Amino acid sequence: MDLKFRGSFCNINHRKNTTGCPVVLYSIQLRQVLDLLKEYIFNNNLTLIYERLEHMRSVSLGVWIGAGSRYETAINNGISHFIEHMLFKETKRRTSKEIAGDIDKIGGQINAFTGKDCTCFYASTLDTDIEIAVDVLSDMLFNSIFDPGHIENEKKVILEEIKMYEDDPEELVHDILTEEMWNGCSLGYPILGTQKSLKNITRDMMLEYMSDYYIPDNCVISVVGSFEENRLTDMIQRYFGAWKPLNYCRFSYDKPSFRSKFVYKEKDIEQTHLCIGFKGLSMSDRGIYPLFILNNIIGGSMSSKLFQTIREEMGLAYSIYSFPTMFRDCGMFTIYAATNHDKAEQVIAKIGQEINTILKDGLTDEEFTRSKNQLKGNYILGLDSTIARMSSIGKAKVITGIVKTTKETLAEIDSVKKDDVMEVAFRVFDHKCTGLAIIGQAPVTDTCLDYFAF
Repeated sequence: MDLKFRGSFCNINHRKNTTGCPVVLYSIQLRQVLDLLKEYIFNNNLTLIYERLEHMRSVSLGVWIGAGSRYETAINNGISHFIEHMLFKETKRRTSKEIAGDIDKIGGQINAFTGKDCTCFYASTLDTDIEIAVDVLSDMLFNSIFDPGHIENEKKVILEEIKMYEDDPEELVHDILTEEMWNGCSLGYPILGTQKSLKNITRDMMLEYMSDYYIPDNCVISVVGSFEENRLTDMIQRYFGAWKPLNYCRFSYDKPSFRSKFVYKEKDIEQTHLCIGFKGLSMSDRGIYPLFILNNIIGGSMSSKLFQTIREEMGLAYSIYSFPTMFRDCGMFTIYAATNHDKAEQVIAKIGQEINTILKDGLTDEEFTRSKNQLKGNYILGLDSTIARMSSIGKAKVITGIVKTTKETLAEIDSVKKDDVMEVAFRVFDHKCTGLAIIGQAPVTDTCLDYFAF
């Protein structure tokens, strides 16, 4: 399964039946969000948000559950991801082979990912085959068997997956940074869980977790592509309408406290892998578009300062990049690099120097304009994929409850000024909220954090 999604909004504000009369499950509220986006809320509190694109011949549909690894405990860490795997194993109607086969035979795709704030199951098909995707996804969600034999076998599979990630220093150093910088709270738990926590998870624990979080009040279905609107709402009603609401859903109320820390793990590998973490922004923060622009300038592209200086000019690293990670209520800005062991401190020092130059001298007009245009271009090019658009609106709705249209997004990017980017730079690059994780054999110490005492 795809695990790259990082990042919950709950539909508790949705209309509820308070009259004492039986709920009529196909009484729908329609809201025209803006442009092509529409939102339906069914009587069982299930949200459907969609964008109809007549010129496409494909359609992508995602079922988003507002729960991920940050909703777990040290005992059941990894249960969200485990459930994701189990929903592909066997239902009352299909074997695991038939789940995949029913999508394969129509040339479609089906997959899932688990994140910190949510879990998503999605499929893409030709527009003529959308009902097959709806049928398969609903079957997985409502009819999975959770056979004890399959559970024990899948534990072995996930244990191998954990070992695979532990053998990948690039993945491992990111996980170490996240775990340490979030001060041991659930946001820092690994999405896969640990070898120890995985052994604790039982069938009853998974069913109880699903009864708490896999409810329509805590679910968003997002659809993008070519489809007939009335047929789509009829299908969602037929396949999801009997899903019983609880009229509440549980949030993760932990307040992550970002901390500065130096973490070094010695490992016999060819290169030293390092991650530098700064306290970032939440998904709903007004500074996210300035942050995206700042990221492009620092390390988010091949024309960025870090790539051009550390790789192209100095030849100190093959891989170096930066990226923001945003959650419902917090975030992190990360810089990653892999280099020779004896060059690690030089790379760290140069990264600190480049950031310090931005904070002291600001941005040139050329840097700012290029990065803003790059952000707009990347965003627009991403809209050519129904999966990307489905993910964009589904993720936004399930995490923040707010979905922006293409027009709104582009207007927000256009409105960003250089001063906005610099304001975010000073917010993010705070030496009191800087962490450093290193894997390898670099002769460095925690004094490297001094390079970020801006």
